[in-house]
Amino acid sequence: MNVLWIFAHPEPRSLGGSLRDEGVHTLRERGDEVRESDLYAMKWNPVVDADDFGSAAESDRLIVGSTSKNAFRTGELSADIRAEQEKLAWADAVIVQFPLWWYGMPAILKGWFDRVFVKGFAYGVQRPDGRTARYGEGALAGKRAMVVLTAGAPEATIGPRGVNGEINDLLFPLQHGTLWYAGMSVLPPLTICGADRVSAEEYVAAAEALRERLRTLSTQDPIPFRHQNGGDYDDSLVLRDELAPGRSGIGVHIL
Repeated sequence: MNVLWIFAHPEPRSLGGSLRDEGVHTLRERGDEVRESDLYAMKWNPVVDADDFGSAAESDRLIVGSTSKNAFRTGELSADIRAEQEKLAWADAVIVQFPLWWYGMPAILKGWFDRVFVKGFAYGVQRPDGRTARYGEGALAGKRAMVVLTAGAPEATIGPRGVNGEINDLLFPLQHGTLWYAGMSVLPPLTICGADRVSAEEYVAAAEALRERLRTLSTQDPIPFRHQNGGDYDDSLVLRDELAPGRSGIGVHIL
């Protein structure tokens, strides 16, 4: 199995860094091929600018999310973006690892998605019937993705009634709105809580939990998000009235 490990933590000696090393070692020991994108070590530029899409004269028409010209298909993307897209094309599975900062991912990782997941590569792909291929379909369909997260919050506080909100709700923009949107099957996340006060015994347990999740990377059932084009949504992309009746919110988009 080909696995791309995306790591976004500024300190390689952190808990996250140690878990990354454990994970990569586990995969390679199993015989999997691993490539890494250590964003801080790479000094990844998270800022979208004109150089990403060719000539500055075209930059006003090449804004991510509203491009009138498909820079991916015309080969105008900058070399660092193309290198990351090549890793993604190679990978069967992607691990996205980061610390939870202010209820979201570090800016450097958000910038990685902003610059790499461009039109024609991660979105803006058309099906033969003319419908847009997204939410379970698209160029990245068939690949698996899993979030590995470290959080300072105690586990109970990111549970269903915790003050910080349930972890899958916090991760919904990434897991559903980015990874699933681009077609990837998303596995349940692995969250290591109390990251700033992990004891030696707790570290051993966390490392083993990670190893176990990696052993089942190719077989574990993904989060059962609804497909956009599977009949659950009407022509306005609103969930049909007869599905999850009386309910609203994030949960209705999961079977």
